[in-house]
Amino acid sequence: MHESASLSDDGEARSVADVVERLATKYPEVDRAEVERIVRTEHHEFDGKPVRDFVPVLVEKAAKKQIKAIAKA
Repeated sequence: MHESASLSDDGEARSVADVVERLATKYPEVDRAEVERIVRTEHHEFDGKPVRDFVPVLVEKAAKKQIKAIAKA
């Protein structure tokens, strides 16, 4: 059972890395390091939460809102 949790964690990590790629590409005017920081911060908001199925989607939505505001500034 521990292995499936690890595989799930790996899949989530890949999905979150994909979020960074998408947002960094969509908002090139925002420094990539800032995009990574925002996504990492949003991802950590879900630490310890048992249901992980939609975490990457929720992380992307919250991070995009912040990055979009930076891009407009």
